[in-house]
Amino acid sequence: MDALSPGEDNFPEFRHLQCRDMVELFEPGDVLVVNESRVLPARLLGRKSTGAPSEVLLVRPSDDSGDPYVWEALVRPGSKLKPGRTVIVAPDLTVEILDSAPESGRLVRLVSDLTPEDVINKHGHMPLPPYIGRSDEPMDRERYQTVYARKPGSIAAPTAGLHFTKDLLTRLQEHGVRRVAVTLHVGVGTFRPVSVDDPSEHELHEEHYHISKEAAEAINTSVMAGRRIWAIGTTVVRTLESAVQEGGLVRPGSGTTQLFIRPSFNFQIVNCLLTNFHLPRSTLLMLVAAFAGYENTMAAYQQAIAFGYRFYSYGDAMAVVDLH
Repeated sequence: MDALSPGEDNFPEFRHLQCRDMVELFEPGDVLVVNESRVLPARLLGRKSTGAPSEVLLVRPSDDSGDPYVWEALVRPGSKLKPGRTVIVAPDLTVEILDSAPESGRLVRLVSDLTPEDVINKHGHMPLPPYIGRSDEPMDRERYQTVYARKPGSIAAPTAGLHFTKDLLTRLQEHGVRRVAVTLHVGVGTFRPVSVDDPSEHELHEEHYHISKEAAEAINTSVMAGRRIWAIGTTVVRTLESAVQEGGLVRPGSGTTQLFIRPSFNFQIVNCLLTNFHLPRSTLLMLVAAFAGYENTMAAYQQAIAFGYRFYSYGDAMAVVDLH
């Protein structure tokens, strides 16, 4: 793990630590904010009527239809699965392609006597990152989750949280760190690369979030007391900074966010960030550059490359400490 903090003359100071040593980066009274979204086994594998293999990745229930069997989804092969086509997953499940949706997606209907929840639990596969290079296994339903995952709804794990074990969380609590949970269900927008030259023209796909009254009160009390707020992952940053209300405090409740954080963004809640290493031209890397500063971020990434750190979901992490 690479830890970045301000040094003399605003040049960053780098420390290389194991995740089990993370406790020493925290101060008693710090608040650890985690995303308790849980990954759905929402990848449905089937065949078209021609027998050709097909895939439907359920992203989220459609807000507009009011029908729990209608979902926004990604499909493969996209060029073949146009509205009017069907994918046969099992004798008790067919997926109808209804319409096109944003981000090259589809609106689909689950045709089954099972409930949507039972469809996913019975026939779904875990949407492991493609670079894993293998099919999912039963153990992945738990391994590709954070230890505090509670609320089903994501198509990918909020991966900064994968570095935490129950033992590490206990040690942080004993150190005087308070843990607070929010929810943001990870969707396709998190992973879409920025394909335009002007980032301001890039539009994020909206994602649903929820902040309980208790969580908002804990965060706001700490903000007013000058305590540090640690965001575990970019999803937590986007959740908290999307919910800022007048006066610089967090508003409880549910909503959707399309907040695209990039350099020059004014952070109002988050002081410290733990995040994995991200790819070029990603909105995630732009968020980190906005938080840590572009030059600091690039220097940290050079350190990561020099030390052979791993990128992607199951990779290493960097902590940006106390820059705000």
